[in-house]
Amino acid sequence: MVGYEIKSRDAVKTARYAVLDAMACSMLSLNFPECAKLLGPVVPGATVTHGAHVPGTDHDVDPVTAAHNFSTCVRWLDYNDTWLASEWVHPSDVVGAIVPLAEYLTRVRLARALPPLTMKDVIVAVIKAYEVCGVLALENSLNQIGVDHSLMTRVAVASVCTRMLGGGRREVCDAASQAFADGAGLRCFRHYPNNGTRKGWAAGDACARGVWIALTTMRGEMGMRLVLSAPVWGFNDVFHRRQELSVRRDFGEYVMENTLFKVAFPCESHCVTAVEAAFRLHAQVVHRVDEVHNVTVHTTRSAVRCVDKTGPLRCPADRDHCVQYCVAVALLYGTLTAEHYEDAVAQDPRIDELRRRMTVVENPQYSADYLDPDRRSVTNAVQVHFNDRTSTSKVEVEYPLGHRRRRQECFPALEKKFMSALASRMTPNRAGRVFEQCVDPRRFDASPVTDFVEWFSPAPAPWLLPPSGARFAGEAHARDVGEIAARDPHALPEGGGPSDDEDDAGRGGDAGVVD
Repeated sequence: MVGYEIKSRDAVKTARYAVLDAMACSMLSLNFPECAKLLGPVVPGATVTHGAHVPGTDHDVDPVTAAHNFSTCVRWLDYNDTWLASEWVHPSDVVGAIVPLAEYLTRVRLARALPPLTMKDVIVAVIKAYEVCGVLALENSLNQIGVDHSLMTRVAVASVCTRMLGGGRREVCDAASQAFADGAGLRCFRHYPNNGTRKGWAAGDACARGVWIALTTMRGEMGMRLVLSAPVWGFNDVFHRRQELSVRRDFGEYVMENTLFKVAFPCESHCVTAVEAAFRLHAQVVHRVDEVHNVTVHTTRSAVRCVDKTGPLRCPADRDHCVQYCVAVALLYGTLTAEHYEDAVAQDPRIDELRRRMTVVENPQYSADYLDPDRRSVTNAVQVHFNDRTSTSKVEVEYPLGHRRRRQECFPALEKKFMSALASRMTPNRAGRVFEQCVDPRRFDASPVTDFVEWFSPAPAPWLLPPSGARFAGEAHARDVGEIAARDPHALPEGGGPSDDEDDAGRGGDAGVVD
């Protein structure tokens, strides 16, 4: 966390896409009123001097609330990336905490005539947060004991945000201990009969708490040396069945390099390859739905535990975590979007009829490959049997589109997803200009965080599209707090951004990232 240099070019490239994918998920979520109603200050009308924006909205709130709001938007549609191991986590939840805190720090720095943090600093923080969250998930299955994985998100956010605020090793350890001391909450809201929208904002809650812990730690709050191992009262005894948390892998860039994106459609990660298989069978089944005798889904043990659901599904949050529902929609419609989880589509009687005719079975080999660190496959197979005793072929998909082994397909598809998300909230011209800024690695890395967030605001400042050099864009933001006299935006020259070789010392981040 402190003094570590990011060396992997693959990790840096993937991190850029991870941030853009999180932005895409957030922009898409804003189109759903159930998500939008949760955003904004806790007390209506509350204002802050130096806060952070919730991207895509007019809300300018404190960084703790901004982390809650942004992470909730990233997570709402179950469309952001995932990490499947002993525990199931969504690493990009941390982006919703890191970007608002970076914007807050940049606004404070600009008010003091200091250089802004750039998206390059964000990339470093995101890679480290992914690693903390993912490595904790490799060997520690909290779902086996009924508690929620958001603990791992909270620990990662508290640790990384403390470092962003300028904390050293002691402060980072103190913050991590406070995050563990909060314990682990129940995950009952992810399972029948309590499935509900809390799973959409649970990550936001964890991220907000992580940022609060980081800010409190940097005020001098002490940590706890034996928060995990203290007899009777420690985390291990209380929440982990008296077993030690296992961390067998050194922290590096492994998680970012291997994160699993959800590219083409939103659904729970264990369902993705089943849906891809069902797409291939759509043409053979859609005109013979009444003749279907049985649909067999071969899957992993984790999928059986997580997404094998029978009985009524009460809400979109329930349906997107049901493999039978996702496969039924894919067979019937040949596509799957967030709208397919809404009541209007769920009322189609053919969906529940197909669900009743489905059988979900574990394939032991699929389960073994799922946990193999060299494969990390998420294999599913689907086969449809008809009343006349004929069957479709058994379609097996081992690696989903967002898997590391399919990166050549994945990255262009992520760009398409990002552009579609922009187009859902902006005019085509503006969406195109924002897209060009974001997919250019050098422009992206050199952009001040305040500029990056402004690109997605409902009414962007005219001097930011197209943006000027980072230094002048920073002056434009400082103008908002009265530090620099107003100037004609049309007179701003191009260039002038910080050098890629600029020392990151004093920014609250660590120097050294491969471009």
